[in-house]
Amino acid sequence: MASERHVHVGAVQVGGGAPVAVQTMTKTETANLQATMDQIRTVADAGADIVRVAVPRDRDVEALKTIVEQSPIPIIADIHFNHTLALKAIDAGAHCIRLNPGNIGGPEKVAEVIAKAKQAGTPIRVGVNSGSLPAHLRDLEYSNPVDALVTAAVETVELMERLDFHDFKVSMKSTSVPNTIASNRLLSEKIPYPLHLGVTEAGTKWSGSLKSAVGLGTLLADGIGDTIRISLSTFHAEEEVKVAWEILKALKLRERGPVLIACPTCGRLQFDMDSVVVEVERRLEAYADPLEVSILGCAVNGIGEARHADFGITGAKDSGMIYSKGEPLKKVKTENLVDELFAEIDKYYEAGKVVVRDEAAAAEAAQWLAENEDEFAITPERIAAAEKAKAEEEAELASAMLKVDEDESPVAGRRFKRDGQAA
Repeated sequence: MASERHVHVGAVQVGGGAPVAVQTMTKTETANLQATMDQIRTVADAGADIVRVAVPRDRDVEALKTIVEQSPIPIIADIHFNHTLALKAIDAGAHCIRLNPGNIGGPEKVAEVIAKAKQAGTPIRVGVNSGSLPAHLRDLEYSNPVDALVTAAVETVELMERLDFHDFKVSMKSTSVPNTIASNRLLSEKIPYPLHLGVTEAGTKWSGSLKSAVGLGTLLADGIGDTIRISLSTFHAEEEVKVAWEILKALKLRERGPVLIACPTCGRLQFDMDSVVVEVERRLEAYADPLEVSILGCAVNGIGEARHADFGITGAKDSGMIYSKGEPLKKVKTENLVDELFAEIDKYYEAGKVVVRDEAAAAEAAQWLAENEDEFAITPERIAAAEKAKAEEEAELASAMLKVDEDESPVAGRRFKRDGQAA
């Protein structure tokens, strides 16, 4: 469940009930200062709270000093194999160190890093991956990979505690979605420290996004996880950030920017909805508010399926309709649907977040909807009307059954006497 403890990575709190933090990792050579800073600014604009950079060499440490100074978001130094680089990264001002005690050279070297981190007040992310477990757990990894992951993570936590260090978060990742879910569920019951979630080496933007959504979404829905990273095979780190945000928005854990609702289309589709959806999604990127915008491919279901949307489109072959909160706003030509949608959204903001309604245009749109709606479609409105009619019918029947005939004796036809003997 939600982690009791927390750490601060720069100004970002991770754990302890704080919002789930979004992080990613630069794809650039860290020593290439210009390229690295450009990517950091790009992911920050996309919504990253924290960013990690690889530090495999001394020249990367040198660049790290400037990166920390110039970055708009906290920097985590990613260290493997060489504990001296971790020491240097702490001196360079990294806001957090990513360390895998299993590959850094043994407990003594881990202790050296911990001592430096304590002195500098630098938190550490400790973690294990399914591909780099300690040697003594390799056999267990083959027979029970979940137990192997959890055992390795618990051993790492116990090492931190023996060193009297508690300013850390824990990562436990697998390429397997079921193993990621099962192991993090178990670990969350055993330790109070913040958990960093991810499906490691998830894959392409398509498959990796799906695997991450299933794995991380399942855990987050259970209240497990304090910070997440989507690991995709792409040089565009901002794509990882976008996927992370869509997961958090879908679960209503955080809000950032508009939410697009779009029907899946079917044989009733009469206009080029694919291009409309793409264009609307692109233009919504300019808006910061968590605005809900819906696109329905036909008028069959009216606007009931997305009547909660702040603004929406429902279309047909030649004409469509713009609506807001379930109420028609205007009828427009199909080719103008997108432009007219954003015209209404801009009016809304210009009026101080008030929907601007032209009654004549709204009446025309309502008439269009009535003419185009499938008279046999089971819409939410029709379901509500049917339920209301049924309730009224049942109420009338109940009332009739309870009605007393004043002229009829209540004991008429009774077939027993008061003394209990049969009549």
